[in-house]
Amino acid sequence: DHLTAKLGTSFIDLTFARRNLKQDVNGTPEELLTASRKQWRNYLERIKITTHDSKHRETFYHNFYRCFLFPQTFYELDDQATPVHYDTLSRSVKAGVLYTNNGFWDTFRTVYPLYTLIAQDKLGEMLEGFLNSYRDAGFLPKWLSPDERGLMPGTLIDGVIADAAAKGIRLDLMPELLEAMKKSATIQSDNPNYGRQGTADYLHYGYVPLDHHESVNHTLDYAYSDYCISRVAEVIGDSETAAFYQKQALNYHNIFDPETGFMRAKDKQGNFREDFLPTRWGKDYAEGSAWQTSFSVFQDFQGLITAHGGNDPFEAKLVELFNQEPAYEVMGYGFEIHEMSEMAAIEFGQFAISNQPSFHYPYLASYIGKPQMTQPLIKQTLQECFNTGFNGYPGDEDNGTMAAWYIFNSLGFYPVTSGAGEYVIGMPLVETATIHLANGRLLTIDAGHNQPQHLFLQDVLRNHSEHSEMFFTHEDLLTGGEIQYRLGLVPAVKTYSKADYPFSLSK
Repeated sequence: DHLTAKLGTSFIDLTFARRNLKQDVNGTPEELLTASRKQWRNYLERIKITTHDSKHRETFYHNFYRCFLFPQTFYELDDQATPVHYDTLSRSVKAGVLYTNNGFWDTFRTVYPLYTLIAQDKLGEMLEGFLNSYRDAGFLPKWLSPDERGLMPGTLIDGVIADAAAKGIRLDLMPELLEAMKKSATIQSDNPNYGRQGTADYLHYGYVPLDHHESVNHTLDYAYSDYCISRVAEVIGDSETAAFYQKQALNYHNIFDPETGFMRAKDKQGNFREDFLPTRWGKDYAEGSAWQTSFSVFQDFQGLITAHGGNDPFEAKLVELFNQEPAYEVMGYGFEIHEMSEMAAIEFGQFAISNQPSFHYPYLASYIGKPQMTQPLIKQTLQECFNTGFNGYPGDEDNGTMAAWYIFNSLGFYPVTSGAGEYVIGMPLVETATIHLANGRLLTIDAGHNQPQHLFLQDVLRNHSEHSEMFFTHEDLLTGGEIQYRLGLVPAVKTYSKADYPFSLSK
């Protein structure tokens, strides 16, 4: 004999738990398992790939599965099948959807851009839930678990909102979301868990002074968020707001030190902190050193290159970044944290793929017209740092962020700047892929007989025509069709026109 037991649970109260139990689907355990598998298959079949190595295929789908674990649903249906949620602040039940368990400092980089391609409907509902978080708390969420934890610098949900706006997703929500973004940019909450830290100082000095912990990251994140605000304002036709925040997006210049080529903490008198060490972790930097932080200028890499003195000095800086030992100084923390250990373990120089701030580092060479530097670095990282075993990630797999990094890079392109509506071309690991896009169209990828020794791209074809740009636009990819990567054993050095370069505010 078999005994089948079912449980009804609720985040709200016992009445909802009983209702949820009553509304649960009927069936045997085998039938319920089949129904669950069908739901997962709905997502996992949205990208179908082939690879020369079956282990790469297994790793791809292991990562793809993790892309859909977060954020988690935090709402239920009442008697009228209307969504309601529990507001943890007012301790009351309110109308509308809600999502939780997500750190936007991580996920804005990869997870939500992936949803814009293959899960726009679900992303639209998530945006509605994040707006409800703002309505409940008075500030947009930064790190939900299940309510606001206030972890990590910045307000990088701004990148999620700007990316959706640039791609035409839930434009009906954008006017209120823009007001929410502007509130975080201008008003300091009495509760340090909410909004920006050092808001008044940032607005006064154009940077966050060093008496604020992790001031360099705060400054860079705020400048990027200012770009995101300008992008949303541009989309909804608020030209005055767009112009104001686009100007503020250049505030990263205020902490750039041309003598060392790093972003450095400044005091209120405009002096850099003394006794600078580029490998010192913590204090002015979040989970990294100046090496892992100084290139987070997503909105204006061309401006950063100019600040370095041009392409040649910037290239020399990149060579130094990748070719040195993965050394670190623990002084800012006082002890070795796991992110230091993980960076050192993988032996990829100061390219700490083990943590999110370095995710875009391989693509920096594309902004000086040398994607041939990018291509082998990406492919080696995919092959050496990821697998399906217990050590299958080079570092924290935060809320699907590192998993989505693997997915994008396996397909051969990556969303360096959320909000720009572009994907910078990298180096594929798959041989073929079929992507079921959110609009119902199919995008196919053919990378030929992709072998480990194929470390370079010779050419990229889009619908059988030469594609000279170093990026794809989101609008173009949503038309479907074919991408063909022609791979090679040696680098193909090319000359690129200004129009071929990825997005930057500075040209």
